[in-house]
Amino acid sequence: MSTFNNAHRLYVKSLYKRMLNDSLNWAVRRDLWRQRAIEIRAEFERNRDIKDPRAVAEILAKAEARLAKQEHPDPYIPAMFPNGTKWERNLPPPAGPAFDHLAEHH
Repeated sequence: MSTFNNAHRLYVKSLYKRMLNDSLNWAVRRDLWRQRAIEIRAEFERNRDIKDPRAVAEILAKAEARLAKQEHPDPYIPAMFPNGTKWERNLPPPAGPAFDHLAEHH
């Protein structure tokens, strides 16, 4: 039986993904980023078999602190995502009438 629950697993996977995404923000080319991704994976694998909850909490706190310290100031945002360069570009016109003639206007 596992010592940690499903919420812990989801948190660790989220931390891993955030670390990979942040390291990709700093990379100039994906082939250069790949080595850093392998290092991140090795770090997670090294700590995989730790069963002491206090030790795990300390490791995760250090990882979160390092991620916050190294976070890219201008992360990559895909063009079609919110705040991307093409977000809400060429929206379709509203479906309703431009002026409501039945409304009371005083």
